[in-house]
Amino acid sequence: MTRHATGTFEVTMQPQGEGDVAEGSSLGRMSLDKRFSGDLEASGRGEMLAARSDVPTSAAYVAIERVSGSLHGRGGSFALVHKGVMTKEAQSLVIEVVPDTGTGQLKGLAGTLGIRIEDGRHYYDFEYSLPGE
Repeated sequence: MTRHATGTFEVTMQPQGEGDVAEGSSLGRMSLDKRFSGDLEASGRGEMLAARSDVPTSAAYVAIERVSGSLHGRGGSFALVHKGVMTKEAQSLVIEVVPDTGTGQLKGLAGTLGIRIEDGRHYYDFEYSLPGE
């Protein structure tokens, strides 16, 4: 059975070292610190690699983060993998639970997390399943 969790999150990103800038693109690495509120009460920590082109509307990123806390009152942790690509015509973002990373009461967790930003505020929508539900 698929369950649904919603809420907000705050994120702080810090550059990690100097970026690599060359003709056509720049590469950078950032640390991620998040605080989730709502159905997911948790903190997230991770690393992001990003590439920007010389065209301001084109970029991509990948990230992995560990989320620790509670999901609908079930305690544990899990890892998320992110892949985002942006052009002036379209945006694609996929964030999935890394298989077999759930711990505690979140063991066996699977799912996909979507994010949206409205008026500068970050929201998440998490479609997930747990074994035995």
